[in-house]
Amino acid sequence: MKKNIGGLFCALLLAVIGPMTAYGAEQEMNDPAENISLYATAAVLMDAESGRVLYGKNADTPMPMASTTKIMTCIQILEHADPEETLTVSAYAASMPKVKLYIKQGEEYRVEDLLYSLMLESHNDAAVALAEHVGRKYLPEELREKPVSEYTVEESRMAVAAFAALMNAKAAELGCENTWFITPNGLDATETITLQDGSTLQKEHCTTAAELARIMAYCIRESPQKDAFLRVTRAQGHSFSANGRGYSCNNHNAFLSMMDGALSGKTGFTNKAGYCYVGALERDGKTFVVSLLACGWPNNKSYKWSDTRELMQYGLDHYSYKSFLDEGTRFDEKLLQPIPVQNGRTDILGTTAYTDIMVSGRDAADRDGTDAGAETAEGERMGLLLREDEQIRVEYDWSKSLEAPVRQGTTVGSIRYIVDDRVYLTEDIVTAQNVGEIELDWCLEQILRRFLIGG
Repeated sequence: MKKNIGGLFCALLLAVIGPMTAYGAEQEMNDPAENISLYATAAVLMDAESGRVLYGKNADTPMPMASTTKIMTCIQILEHADPEETLTVSAYAASMPKVKLYIKQGEEYRVEDLLYSLMLESHNDAAVALAEHVGRKYLPEELREKPVSEYTVEESRMAVAAFAALMNAKAAELGCENTWFITPNGLDATETITLQDGSTLQKEHCTTAAELARIMAYCIRESPQKDAFLRVTRAQGHSFSANGRGYSCNNHNAFLSMMDGALSGKTGFTNKAGYCYVGALERDGKTFVVSLLACGWPNNKSYKWSDTRELMQYGLDHYSYKSFLDEGTRFDEKLLQPIPVQNGRTDILGTTAYTDIMVSGRDAADRDGTDAGAETAEGERMGLLLREDEQIRVEYDWSKSLEAPVRQGTTVGSIRYIVDDRVYLTEDIVTAQNVGEIELDWCLEQILRRFLIGG
């Protein structure tokens, strides 16, 4: 009897547990991100338009990034120098280790030619020569006037440090809190910083996968020199002559021919950082950035390409653009209610004054629901790349009452479009009419008009 009861209990238990386990497995299979398998220690897939991380693996862990550093070097050179300028090579720049162009002390080169050397061949000596050329502009006057070819090693390092300060300032401007640049070429480095209180701080040349992707998004979309950046980084090759020698640079970014829509990218490797990569793709109205840190060591040079393809394809397959102002998502203006205005003027004495409220920036078509309005007046899209299972949450609030006088167009509330607890769009709720204040002069005027004159 006990065995029968025990067997019946086990059967019931399995009947209950069985469906729960199957349901859990089915849910896991339905989440496409669960199927991503990467070699990289840290990785990010970012929507370059919004800066939203669509997939992350150790995305915020600071790590060395090798020559992917050079995307920041390149964009800072483009923003602070004319490509047609001529620079002079210092002994320090010429002493950089391989991979290098083998420039020599005292030689002169066009900035643009060395930018191709920097980005296509990843030459370390070109990076330092470029950094010195811009960084020396921030040195004391005697060093600005001194020929670079005569710089001591210490003076060259001062110029490079000044350039690194520009890189770090730009990183901070972009919101990169865990990025620190020491070298313009990405060679592993550590420095000691003395703080104002006299204490010291050890800093390493590093970034995170999320912040490296953010920097690339800036380079291809936001920088005033984005077109020049793309022109250099997308070139298949570049040949030039200088100092009696000819040079030929070839692009080693295999991703450019790997997927339709490939935009740009930069490889990197040091013994400490491993293989690194950051690349961008634009297709079907979507722009993605992939960043990979520590994506294998020799002899695993191809891991970064398979990881990049997998993340880019994941973005293409599972994310589509959704407008915040599409029907069914955008805030319905019919929900807005007039707001009472204390001490406000009315046509009927003794009654409460009200002002209508409206969503700022919406035209008549928007209010009638005939035009969802997918762009701002500046042409920026008002939406986000979302997976099919992701939802846009809309929150709103406005003042319960106002105090006269009230001017038309006064902001009294807001509508917030939220994904993953981050606000991506805010619309202002504003007053639709002026409401004057009840004053003694106005009251006398009303009495005269209504009672004495019969108005």
